[in-house]
This record gives sequence, C-alpha cells and structure tokens, in this order.
Amino acid sequence: QVRLVESGGGWVQPGGSLRLSCSASGINFRLYTMAWYRQAPGKERELVARISSDSTKDYADSVKDRFTISRDNVYNRVPLQMNSLKPEDTGVYFCNVVHANGVFWGRGTQVTVSS
Repeated sequence: QVRLVESGGGWVQPGGSLRLSCSASGINFRLYTMAWYRQAPGKERELVARISSDSTKDYADSVKDRFTISRDNVYNRVPLQMNSLKPEDTGVYFCNVVHANGVFWGRGTQVTVSS
C-alpha cells in the first residue's frame, strides 16, 4: 500500500532554516508528481511546492525564493529545504501524491517559527 512519512519538523526562530523529508513507499516513485502542503491553525490546507516526474517544480508565491523542493528517485524521498522562515510559515506540513488508487497523504510534521 501507499505510505508517506514526513520528518524534519520542529521549532525555529524567524530567519532560520529547516529541512523536511518525505519518504514514500508502495508506489513506482519516479513516475509520480510529489507535493508538499501545509495547514496553519484555523486555515485550509494549501499547496507549498510540488515536483513532477521530470523534476519540473512549482511553488506557492509565498515561498518562492525561500523554499526548494527536490526528489531522490533512488531512495524515494522528497526533501523540502526551507530558508528564511517566517512566523507565517508555521503549520503542519504534509506530503502528498495523487496515485491511480487515490490521493494519499502522510500524517504531517509540525513546523513552528517563532521567537
């Protein structure tokens, strides 16, 4: 079965950096677009970044030039490097894949940006 596991969240001061990672199993990883979403308290879940099978990348305007998504087709991982973090980046970050069998989500990892 499809399984997505996020890691790397935590607390960081404004201006700091974190590196998240999503480990995927149960899919032919290299064929799928992988995405990171986030959900802040009281807000809807929103797309942060995604990377297609050919490594084309899309970013939300709010994170452009600060976040970088990549993919590792050997170890089936999707890192998300987050720099210059702001308090508004706080939320639970989820890994996502749209598979032939449905839409799958990880359980999420908490990111808190505060002083």
